[in-house]
Amino acid sequence: MSKTPSPCIDVCKFKRAGHCIGCSMTKAQKSMFKKLKKDAHREAFVDMLITQQDVMGKYSHWAPRYARKCMKKGVKPPKGVFAKAS
Repeated sequence: MSKTPSPCIDVCKFKRAGHCIGCSMTKAQKSMFKKLKKDAHREAFVDMLITQQDVMGKYSHWAPRYARKCMKKGVKPPKGVFAKAS
């Protein structure tokens, strides 16, 4: 089974105080995610990102796009993505 894919949804514009307007990650967080090898760590990172998005607001577009990306790669999206996509 494939690993949890990057939360990046290919927008990559860091216009919200250093956070991407597409996924809310900073450049440092993007780099950190790439270094995570264990799927449990990747899922925990996505959960952290969902919390970050809730605090920052205006990221309702992310969950459906990320869920679609996971399905396309044959990976079940982390639990928090389903809750957010509904």
